Amino acid sequence: MNTLTTASPAVDGALVFSGRFQQPLRVGLDRLREYESVLATPFDLRCYTSNRFIRSVAPYRGVRLTTLITEAGLPNAVQGEFKRTVFLAIGQDGYVVTFSWHELFNTPVGESVLVAYECDGRPLSPAEGAPILFSGADILPAPRHVKRLARIEAQVLAPLA
Repeated sequence: MNTLTTASPAVDGALVFSGRFQQPLRVGLDRLREYESVLATPFDLRCYTSNRFIRSVAPYRGVRLTTLITEAGLPNAVQGEFKRTVFLAIGQDGYVVTFSWHELFNTPVGESVLVAYECDGRPLSPAEGAPILFSGADILPAPRHVKRLARIEAQVLAPLA
């Protein structure tokens, strides 16, 4: 079953957590601003294939993706099941990037994956791409820079038989 096409996307800047979370979660921009925030380091967006400069990005402010995932609740019907979870971050335009549980919760990468709602001290609107997913630990941030983030979907990989 292709779960990417069965769940409805978020609208008006709201972010939906779907799939194998313990509870569904829908977080609007105003609610994102209520969480503890993190300020990212400014960076240059560069094309992954050519390393061509795209643009400089002022510091984003946002909430850690791990904070939101923890609130939605990790799957654990079977002991350790959450360790086989992969997270799909899906933009309103259908762009998809992935993260694993291990990457987010067991490496320094997770500390710098943000759902941003502000840039350079200025609130971002949905028309400006909010919310924006940003992975600050990536060598080239462009491939996992998702504007108009609509959904985080949790999928648990089946163990090998």
